Amino acid sequence: MEANPKLKALPSSTKTPPNTLTPEELAELTSRKSLIQLLRSKQIDVKRAIRAIRYERELRQLQVELVKLQRDVQIHGRRVALIFEGRDAAGKGGAIRRFVEHLNPRSMRIVALPKPTEIEKGQWYFQRYVSHLPNPGEIAFFDRSWYNRAVVEPVNQFCTKKQYQIFMQQVPEFEHMLYEDRIEVIKFWFSISKEEQDRRFKARMKNPLKQWKLSPVDDKAQEHWDLYTTYKEEMFSKTHTSYAPWVIVKANNKLRARLEAIRHVLNTLPYNGRETAKVNLHPDPNIILRFHRRSASQD
Repeated sequence: MEANPKLKALPSSTKTPPNTLTPEELAELTSRKSLIQLLRSKQIDVKRAIRAIRYERELRQLQVELVKLQRDVQIHGRRVALIFEGRDAAGKGGAIRRFVEHLNPRSMRIVALPKPTEIEKGQWYFQRYVSHLPNPGEIAFFDRSWYNRAVVEPVNQFCTKKQYQIFMQQVPEFEHMLYEDRIEVIKFWFSISKEEQDRRFKARMKNPLKQWKLSPVDDKAQEHWDLYTTYKEEMFSKTHTSYAPWVIVKANNKLRARLEAIRHVLNTLPYNGRETAKVNLHPDPNIILRFHRRSASQD
């Protein structure tokens, strides 16, 4: 419950502000009814609080399974690459943080590369990403990946048409090499509506702790919405394969998107101890969708 500011428990020595629960109050709870009564006495939205509690409880259970998965990856020397793509403000970074919160940092990495240097611009495009692929016993989380060249770069004219065309020809072959070398890859696309993206941008502008997330590219995201859609659909069409399929996450609801993305990974990647899980590992088909070439645009 500590993740929700409205439910944060403070030390007893601290003067309790309104809408805050103390450790003593939480310790005295014996039933759902007593919890609801306490929340109402603090003028806390009961429905919102209950949703937050359920989310935190389920997230913790799923994170326990992620620890078990990571342990299996370590023991058997497996290599796992999880790719998080989507429009700006789609919730990729927040989802990754929930994935890695309790994982062993020695056997996992978050890959969020800055713009390429002048030397990297002259290299084979995939070269800068190859060095960040997972080592044996490791899980790598790509907060954006080589798919920058499929959508972000052509929309913002960061690459030439020829560079884009070469990339689109090479990426299925590149990913097939990863598949043949037994690297386990899951590709997520976090999908949000134009209205939700606009709402999140405005929230970031008002929050001094999140203003660092805004960039010049973000400023043009709404203006170039349709162009992003065009390149995104072309990317799906050309790079969705049996060995590296696209998994679409409906992410207007951040909390549900995080839970279901974790659930999909746990349901897709085998690991020892999965049969003893105390949480549902089957993702909601209304939130997790496998891309289909005949399907309509998701966002």
